[in-house]
Amino acid sequence: MASVVALVACGGDEQPGPEDVVRAWSRALNAGDNGAAADLFAPGARIEQGGLSLSFRTRADALAWNRGLPCSGRIVDLETEGEDATATFLLGNRRTSACDAPGGRVTAVFRVREGKIVLFRQLPDETVPLEPV
Repeated sequence: MASVVALVACGGDEQPGPEDVVRAWSRALNAGDNGAAADLFAPGARIEQGGLSLSFRTRADALAWNRGLPCSGRIVDLETEGEDATATFLLGNRRTSACDAPGGRVTAVFRVREGKIVLFRQLPDETVPLEPV
């Protein structure tokens, strides 16, 4: 989170890009800092994960979702295009929970606007085109 704050401070009004935000989220999650991870989500952010679709109405919603993730994830691939960053994570245990798929890989698309995540979509084995948010 400090790197995102530093980027904003150095660039005036410039917001951190999708890659910066995804890396900050991954670092916060891996460090067990669910609050910092939740702070990277915009109000109304949409989550699409394994058939689940929900929107965060409050920061508490984002905090609960981040807290409930059982795995940490080390970024092994990250590509950006416009507002979207597609990241592949190598899964491992979190400090507070045992991962249900250690050593597995998960790919997710993050859409970032004004330095905040507005969409997190975990991809199935096949890539699914994104719809406008």
